[in-house]
Order: sequence, then structure tokens, then C-alpha cells
Amino acid sequence: MNWRWDMFFEALPYVLQGIGVTIGLTFACYLFALIVGFGWTFLRRIPNKTINWIITWIMEFIRSTPPLVQLFFIFFAWPMVPYVGVTLSPFASAVLGLGIHFSTYIGEVYRSGIEGVEKGQWEASRALNFSTTQKWTKIILPQAIPPTIPMLGNYLIIMFKEVPLAATIGVVGILHMAESFGSVNFRYLEAYTIVALIFLALSYPSAILINKLERKMNRRFDKKAALNSMNESKGAVS
Repeated sequence: MNWRWDMFFEALPYVLQGIGVTIGLTFACYLFALIVGFGWTFLRRIPNKTINWIITWIMEFIRSTPPLVQLFFIFFAWPMVPYVGVTLSPFASAVLGLGIHFSTYIGEVYRSGIEGVEKGQWEASRALNFSTTQKWTKIILPQAIPPTIPMLGNYLIIMFKEVPLAATIGVVGILHMAESFGSVNFRYLEAYTIVALIFLALSYPSAILINKLERKMNRRFDKKAALNSMNESKGAVS
């Protein structure tokens, strides 16, 4: 199939009609994943081996299953499940499927941040007789979340590139619009090229921004670690 610029410029505005849905779905899935990720993190901290094993197994099952299969199950199979089956719109199915899938990864990011909080901070919260809510909101989370921001940003970019999977269940994003244009005009090359260029134009600058943020955060925590080391050395000398 030869390249045709006239078809490229004809397909461009047609495909761009779906960019709002694609971006909106990305942020909806990401917000849902951020919230559910906290749920996984706190469930895994329950001091019960049985519950901990069940939650860990569920998370591993979700991570080990392709998100496309999960989308198909939620949209096509779940409505047929007796008594608990629910019919969801394509958009809601995509938010639920992709959001839950990525929440298992984001939950691990949260866990790494929480485990990175110094032991002395946990002891300080107990010494100050803080309630559980005060401990998490005033001491633990303010220290656990900032180091995870670059990793969370990377998952936002990854999710943006996975959102086109929602076209398979009828979400009218840019990939769905490209497929529609191709089926009508029997020209897929130009339309799919536009989709690739849109993802490149949006994801590449975002990746650069995340890398800069990651370097900035690393310098900040390196300075903090060096300062703590100096204070400990002064204390040992004195």
C-alpha cells in the first residue's frame, strides 16, 4: 500500500476526535488505580497470614493475567454470571479492568515507599501517642509518597500506552477512530500512523519530564541521606 498524503490529512481530524476519550480514560483509570492501590497495600499489612496469603495470591493472579483478557471478561462474560453479573458500559469496563490491573503494581510502589520510612519515625508516632489516622496522615504517608512519585509517573505513561486495548470492547478513542476510518476508506496505513504519532507526541515529553523529576528527587534524598550521616557521625564523636 503506497503512502498518500491526501488520506493522511483527511484521516487526521477524524482520528483526533477520539483523543479526548483516550486522555480522559487514561486519567480515569489512573485515578482508580491510585485509590485501589492503597487498598491492596493496607490489606497486605493485616497481621494475619491467611488473609495476607489470599491477597497476595489475588494480586499475583491479576498481574499474571493479560489486561486484554480481563477487559473481555468484565465486558462480555461478567454480565452472564448468575446473580452477581453486571452490565457495564465500555468506558466503565475499561476503567474497572485497567484500573484494577495497574492497581496491583501501584500497590507495590506504595509498599516500597512505606517500607522505606525509617524505623524511628514509626517509634516517634507511638511515643507521641498518635492515633492510627494521625500516624499515617501526619508521619508515614508524607514521607512514603514523595519518593514514589517518579515510579507512579512511569506507570501513568505505561497506562496511557495500554489504553488502546479498550478499543477492543468499543471505547471510541483514537485507535477506534483509526480503525473506523480504515474500514470506511480501505486505508489503514495513514490512520494508524497518526495514532502512533499522537502517542509519541504525548508520551515522549512526559517520559522526559518524569526522568527529570526522578533525578531531582534522587538528588534531594541523596542530600538528606548525607545530612543524616553527618549528624550521626557528629553524635558518635561527641
